[in-house]
Amino acid sequence: MEWLQAVFLGLIQGVTEFLPISSSGHLILTPYIFGWQDQGLIFDVAVNTGTLMAVVIYFRHDIQNLISGFRRSLNRGGLQNNPQGYLAWSVAIATIPIGLAGLFLKDHVETYLRHPHVVAAASIIFAIFLWLSDRNGRERKNIDELSWRDAVIIGVGQVFALIPGASRAGMTMTAALFIGYNRESAAKFSFLMAIPVGLLAGGLQFLELLKTHPTVEQWGYVAVGFVVAMVSAILVIHWLLDWVKSRDMTIFVAYRILLGAIIFMVIS
Repeated sequence: MEWLQAVFLGLIQGVTEFLPISSSGHLILTPYIFGWQDQGLIFDVAVNTGTLMAVVIYFRHDIQNLISGFRRSLNRGGLQNNPQGYLAWSVAIATIPIGLAGLFLKDHVETYLRHPHVVAAASIIFAIFLWLSDRNGRERKNIDELSWRDAVIIGVGQVFALIPGASRAGMTMTAALFIGYNRESAAKFSFLMAIPVGLLAGGLQFLELLKTHPTVEQWGYVAVGFVVAMVSAILVIHWLLDWVKSRDMTIFVAYRILLGAIIFMVIS
């Protein structure tokens, strides 16, 4: 790995992680396009941790409120007049489907689905679903109206993000829009869901990382990737939340379809 590669991959992760365009798909495609060797597990852990830190930093006040609400919920009648506690439990419930699916399907996905053609097909197919949900969703509900039933539906949608190119952010927003949430609430809940998912995925990756022995130079690349991913992700979160207040998902749908078409044409 070279320094330019570390910066570029960190930027790719930071920019694409929270946009509905698939970070895993872009990270799989990049070595094909530039002829780079796989960046390795330690770098993947670094950039994923960087984007996790970005959402934690950006939503630090919301997270403090969620933790406080969760603690209150553990008391008798703790969910009464406790919307933050209810939201905290909703995030936890929405994480269960992806947690179970990841345990049973992780090896299958990494063995059979990490191919550019899978990324291309998923990018196009799930872009159409995003467009349909964005066009036909009623956009009546906000995040304060989230029910546990809705949390489960959004969580099940997140399972499809195991397919490279589907996009975790894209699938959670698609599900939320489909059942009637406005774009800003769909985006915010997607960001909050990224925290437990990032912790689960990071924990599994860290266990695998313990089996390796990184060099001093590798740690340098890791530090660069971590910082670039974190800073760029913070900027993207801020931009996306501002974007969805007054604009739809058309730009992301068009990008995904164009990306998928180019992949099919270029990679045979």
